[in-house]
Amino acid sequence: MKLHHATRMAATALLAGLSMVLSGCFITPGKFTSELILTEPDQFTFTYEGEIFFVGLSQLAEMGNAPETFEPKPCFNDNTFEERECSRNEIAGQRAEWEAGAEARAAEAARKSEQMAALMAGIDPANPEATAELTRLLLRQEGWEKVEAKGDGLFDIRYSVTGELNHDFMFPVIEDFPTTNPFVQVILRKGDVVRINAPGFAAENDANPMAAMMGGMAGLAGLSAISDEGENGPKMPEFPTVEGTFTIVTSGRIMANNTDEGASRSPNGEVLTWVISPRTKSAPTALLDLSR
Repeated sequence: MKLHHATRMAATALLAGLSMVLSGCFITPGKFTSELILTEPDQFTFTYEGEIFFVGLSQLAEMGNAPETFEPKPCFNDNTFEERECSRNEIAGQRAEWEAGAEARAAEAARKSEQMAALMAGIDPANPEATAELTRLLLRQEGWEKVEAKGDGLFDIRYSVTGELNHDFMFPVIEDFPTTNPFVQVILRKGDVVRINAPGFAAENDANPMAAMMGGMAGLAGLSAISDEGENGPKMPEFPTVEGTFTIVTSGRIMANNTDEGASRSPNGEVLTWVISPRTKSAPTALLDLSR
């Protein structure tokens, strides 16, 4: 089978899976610095500064809903199973079948567009004002101090919030968006014990639902860059690299953590630091006793 046909088939399969990914309007970090401070009695401060990527606003979403053009499927020899040139009648038959499904494909595209808008607080990704609308939505929420669009679903943001530690906390939480893949979770247990998980900061972990898709897209992008008989495969959009540091500063007792080197001391308390890269497999996690 020729390489460009293999690439096209891989792209088709990946875009089929993409429709399921986009149904959750997934969000993932890019390059970032994040810190959680637990040194004051019954208080926390959380900051996140850097990139945040909305798949639903990216070129990838546009690929999933792009208008289709007819391309004949490869034909094969019945005996040798080798690819051969299709006859005019075979191509005509394929085209007739493709045209017969045009109405159903259009209806499906409209359904997906409506579904995406419902998941994105009513923001239609196909609208040229979608990025500006999302920017306004984020800036009106507490904690979002800076939101600057960098293009193709990528934003440069600064988020900072201080509050009482009397409830669970999760980031990001966006008004009317599904909470599908949190970057950081702070979960309160009885007895002043706090569990901290950061599933969004693991680039290769099953806890991060973006990981498999982004890895698959990266592989397909490499395949599409290879030409066959002068023809290039479909060009895949680039994804931001998940890369940064996540730090916890606490005056409490560290009961468990999965850092590489354990805690270090600072004037403000003990410090746990995770260096996140595309090779990070284990999501940062810690268990703290904050009783005083």
